[in-house]
Amino acid sequence: MKPIRYTKEMVDEFLRDGYWTNETFYDFYDRNAREYGDKEALVDARYRVTWAEAKRLVDAMALSWVEMGIPKFARVIIQSPNSVYGFLARIACERAGLISLTVYPYLRQKELEYMVERTEATAVIIPNVYRKFDYLEMYKGLQQRFPHLKYIFLFDDEVPDSAPEGTYSLTKLAQERSKLPVDESVLAERRLDPIWNVALLTTTSGTTGLPKLVEWPCAPRVCTSKGRVDIWGLNKDDITMAIAPHAGGAAGTLTYFAAPLAGAKTVMLEEFTPEGALALIEKEKATAIGVVPTHLVRMLEADTSKYDLSSLRFIRSAGGYLSPQVAEEAEEAFGAAITSDLGTQDMGSVSGCRVEDPKELRRRTVGRMLPGNKVRLMDEDKTHEVPEGEPGILYFRGPHAPAGYYRDEELTATVFDPDGWTTTGDIVKFDQGCLWILGRAKDMIIRGGQNIYPAEIEGLLNEHPKVASVAIVGYPDREMGERCCAYVIPKAGQTFTFEEMVQFLKGKQLAMFKLPERLEVVDEFPAVGDSGKVNKETLKKDIKDRIEAEKG
Repeated sequence: MKPIRYTKEMVDEFLRDGYWTNETFYDFYDRNAREYGDKEALVDARYRVTWAEAKRLVDAMALSWVEMGIPKFARVIIQSPNSVYGFLARIACERAGLISLTVYPYLRQKELEYMVERTEATAVIIPNVYRKFDYLEMYKGLQQRFPHLKYIFLFDDEVPDSAPEGTYSLTKLAQERSKLPVDESVLAERRLDPIWNVALLTTTSGTTGLPKLVEWPCAPRVCTSKGRVDIWGLNKDDITMAIAPHAGGAAGTLTYFAAPLAGAKTVMLEEFTPEGALALIEKEKATAIGVVPTHLVRMLEADTSKYDLSSLRFIRSAGGYLSPQVAEEAEEAFGAAITSDLGTQDMGSVSGCRVEDPKELRRRTVGRMLPGNKVRLMDEDKTHEVPEGEPGILYFRGPHAPAGYYRDEELTATVFDPDGWTTTGDIVKFDQGCLWILGRAKDMIIRGGQNIYPAEIEGLLNEHPKVASVAIVGYPDREMGERCCAYVIPKAGQTFTFEEMVQFLKGKQLAMFKLPERLEVVDEFPAVGDSGKVNKETLKKDIKDRIEAEKG
């Protein structure tokens, strides 16, 4: 299956400049099996697998699927908790020339119905029951509606009697086939072209509530993974750990994509509890963990002093806003650096901080552009580049971007222009070689003709000792066009007043026109879906309603 967006000129450019190669992710498993065969590769509560064993099991799964007659380029949905076999299934799909879509375990009928239909999936790989939810029963219903869904592979050793025809135990299938000879030529014929074949799909939230599907060949993902290995300083002695689900970027980028390139081991936490996560870090001597901010907050609520966390080198937090206070507390409690970066499933990876960067840069910026990315900062009309040193809307193009939306040229063209330029919609500036995000173009507040960037004020207010979290939004005003409101969640047991806010910001030498003119103290912020990101549209509506109610 050819990627929807890439042109020959684009591919030639990225190959010539050395950003894209002919490597697949399986190639790194193959190399690690040769060079570090007896070294542990993947660990969960049930399995401990070496690189040599991982390659053998991956080859066995891939051959089993080929021998069953599953055609090359068939789509496979993997709905897996953090587990060794979840990882092996993903890499085995690539090895067998199948296109995998790995999704979160919490997705249910509505989302999955769309994905099964849209991809015309041939197979799914699932647990029978997980967290008391019957996945097999759900997919039995989907199978009746979509006859192209011929196979169900279970992460369980036993197949229930009630399972439909075409249901297999993936673990038994792999273990039994691994005892037989492997014809490498069969799998060589199934090899996906790292550039001209789609290898995997990822999901991103859609405005309709249904996810959008994004196409990825191996080349851009390998390119990004090499960039991450470099800025994180990953090596074969590192032990990465998936605390967040491996289906998402917070843990998946670190563990599934980057770790094998460095030959690093990955440990998986299947069920998150703060104590369970801390105990596993101690037990496995993890050096790098992938989390969403909620995990860090909950782990800090536990008594971290009970655990030996001295092995930890860095923490990759993504998938939502991490306040500077929580980052500060986490670095102190864990003795590890927290990195920050910028990227989206729709547009690819943009930039990242190095582990050794100064604290201010890791807190306040998203680091330097990844190798090969080109940048333009455009004015509000998106017609001219802004003068050097001035804030502008971030546009970029480079070798880290996906091929577009799955089989949808029209939707892809709304995100990428013909030359590959795209925008996150962020207003940014460059300083000290790093990218500082000042806010979203749609969130920028224009007060009396002067631009106010919410992230600038949020960054300063987050430093206040009484503030746990802050969100800045604009509200309509007849005189000024817009004014600025601060929504603040105080720290536990604290109160926070408008006067305290104004005096604190004045002490930061903030221009007077940028000072928020209202303060709303709240217990929590509305979130965008399950992303953990603050839903500013809801806050804008809230403050507008409050003001109208006051007017009577």
